[in-house]
Amino acid sequence: MEPIAHIRSPFADKFGVPRQPNLAPHVISEIVFEPPYCNPECVRGLADFSHLWLIWRFHCHEAAGWHPTVRPPRLGGNTRLGVFATRSPFRPNGLGLSVVRLVSVEPGPVLRVSGADMVDGTPIYDIKPYVPYADSLPAATGGFTETPRHMLTVQFDCKLPPHVPPDWQLAVSEVLAQDPRPAYQQDPERVYFLIFKPFEVSFRVEDGVAHVLHIRPEPS
Repeated sequence: MEPIAHIRSPFADKFGVPRQPNLAPHVISEIVFEPPYCNPECVRGLADFSHLWLIWRFHCHEAAGWHPTVRPPRLGGNTRLGVFATRSPFRPNGLGLSVVRLVSVEPGPVLRVSGADMVDGTPIYDIKPYVPYADSLPAATGGFTETPRHMLTVQFDCKLPPHVPPDWQLAVSEVLAQDPRPAYQQDPERVYFLIFKPFEVSFRVEDGVAHVLHIRPEPS
């Protein structure tokens, strides 16, 4: 199975990527097709849909393999559940499934989407339109995911650098609000570094507040 496309996203590595799609709706990514799928005919009619399903691979987790049980961050990283009862990246075939909003179809073709939860360069194996009458199930239950999510308040303790892209501050705030730290790391003095293109963001978390300390150009 070969990828039909790859995604260009602001996330240079897996740290900081939202753990589910659409948690950071102002994060904009681009889907760039590979030959022979970079044909405008392949996306004819796609612009009539507001959302897309993406089938992709957790390519940054391949070396770790899969595990029959995992510890979901939503449960504090201490409770083990079966891998098939979670959306853990440590899966037998390493496949991910995300629904994203289609912002626009650009020449190429290139698909601009919002809310993607993928590292830059992630291979995409298929794209399907989201169909509300079949894909939306209001009566569905969400298991452990129905536990209220803990959100951080984001505070910028530094000035923004010049020439910040539009909505960049809002997008990185949405990312940090999800608390990207591993569940077992709670040291309020520890400084974390997140590459959110085109900048590197350093922050620490204390009493439910993510303090942004520095914003520097992304390391080369």
